[in-house]
Amino acid sequence: MKNVNPSLTWREDKIPVSTQFDDPYYSLDNGVAETHHVFLGGNNLPARFVDGFRIAELGFGTGLNFIATLEQWRKSNVEGKFCFTSFEAYPMIPADMIKAYEQFPEIANIASEIAPHLEQLLETGTLSLPDARLHLIAGDARETVSHWDAQADCWYLDGFSPAKNPELWEGNLMKAVYAKTCAGGTAATYTAAGFVRRNLSDAGFDVERVKGYGRKRHMSVARKA
Repeated sequence: MKNVNPSLTWREDKIPVSTQFDDPYYSLDNGVAETHHVFLGGNNLPARFVDGFRIAELGFGTGLNFIATLEQWRKSNVEGKFCFTSFEAYPMIPADMIKAYEQFPEIANIASEIAPHLEQLLETGTLSLPDARLHLIAGDARETVSHWDAQADCWYLDGFSPAKNPELWEGNLMKAVYAKTCAGGTAATYTAAGFVRRNLSDAGFDVERVKGYGRKRHMSVARKA
């Protein structure tokens, strides 16, 4: 697994910011709370959790979404495991991921459990736990998503700002996301940018603008009929 690590700065020594895209990796208000509102809430989770549930994500970043999802899976007491596949062009080094987790005491236990396995994740692209299986697919999502040999029950669309990283929101990629979504599957994203909603709609999704998290008035949710 060939990795191209991102260039970072740290806002207030707490929040990682991509120097390439000039954008923070998660909400300046609270990254975990953002995940709960946007990605879990936007996909009606944990209510939909069942054994074998499949989540896919554009933009692994710090891995915060996976950890927050794992926390909610365990709280839901669903038996079995879920599968989480994330597409990431620039995987972050473990030391930076661990530093990001330190800001969120509510996930400290799971973060501590995951931390020793991050090197393995970057080397092999997989991490297996008793209740979750994580796949990290490195490379340009515009190529890797269409070659993925599976489908998802829901998507976390968590690339950098569409204004700064439009490639991760372009029409052909949204069509690939749609093709890799099972019937009745959903997608959620923090952005309500017009061209993103149009691309999701043109791909075939039913798209709705709903209340956003923190400083964002609106976000988008989508469903495949």
